[in-house]
Amino acid sequence: MSENSSLPPPAAESVPASTPAATVPPAQAATASPWRNPWLIIAVVALGLSGWQWIETRLRLADTQQEMAKRLADSDAANKENRIVAKQAQDQVAALQAKLGLLEGKLAESQSQQASLENLYQDLARSRDEWALSEIEQSVTLAAQQLQLAGNVQGAVLALQAADSRLAGSSRPQFIGVRKALTRDLDRLKSLPQIDLPGMSVRLESVVTAIDTLPLAVDVRPREESAKPAEATGEPTSAWREMFKDAWREIRSLVRIQRFDRDEPVLLAPGQDFFLRENLKLRLLNARLALLSRDQWTFRSELKAAQTLLERHFDAQNKSVQTAVGSLRQLGGAELVIDLPTLNESLSAIRSFKATREKDARK
Repeated sequence: MSENSSLPPPAAESVPASTPAATVPPAQAATASPWRNPWLIIAVVALGLSGWQWIETRLRLADTQQEMAKRLADSDAANKENRIVAKQAQDQVAALQAKLGLLEGKLAESQSQQASLENLYQDLARSRDEWALSEIEQSVTLAAQQLQLAGNVQGAVLALQAADSRLAGSSRPQFIGVRKALTRDLDRLKSLPQIDLPGMSVRLESVVTAIDTLPLAVDVRPREESAKPAEATGEPTSAWREMFKDAWREIRSLVRIQRFDRDEPVLLAPGQDFFLRENLKLRLLNARLALLSRDQWTFRSELKAAQTLLERHFDAQNKSVQTAVGSLRQLGGAELVIDLPTLNESLSAIRSFKATREKDARK
């Protein structure tokens, strides 16, 4: 359309210049004049441009609509996919929340069980400590009774050491005060002089065993009486030697040598030696009982009586008798009575600790 409007009208070019001007009718003049009007041409061009722009606008609008429709379709698909993904996510969140609730329930149950176990452990530990303290108190009480009644120092030491080891094995700082009291009582017991009661008892037992084999003084014969005549041996003797021996016997019978620095052995009736030995054994057994009970006066009295019987009725020249007398003399010089401490400090510490625990348990 724009190309045709830019060309000049063909009628103007076909008229030769030499042709004389003819008179144009008004109707033709009116018909040819609009193309020569510039405003008309501008209007036609403007109209063409407007149509072209309108068509182009319509085309662009159609493209835009198509693109928008495509984008809307893509957006719908994306939204649909997003809705599916969101629904899946919601389902997963719901499943996770259910699992989380289950885990929280199990955690609460586990915490409750743990609290119950802790309470049970504390109760058991408290009961175990109370049981251990009761046993320790009982053993220390028995050791204190034996210490005061029988003087059993070694037994008391062993009881306190066992109690301290029992408390040390628990590794609890609450027992430090009790252990300090036990240690102080142990130190006092260990500082006492040691008396070998078992050894002394064994020595007494050995003397009692030897009583039946010790020779009596009345059974000892002079050596000359035990000598036999030469004839009994079958050895040949001369007459003058026999006469000399007879004379010597007569002379010796006229002289008697007697010791006055000791008493004569008491003559015993037949069978009395048995009662003498049994009486001596009884004395030594009484001394042994007094030794075990730490009765020093009775111990020394019985040993002195047994020593007197040995020296009076048995052969003092015999080595076994001398050994028995020496053993009794050494045993009689031993000190049995010592100032024994008490275990009140340990007992007081144990009972005070138990009372404190019971008071705390009531709170």
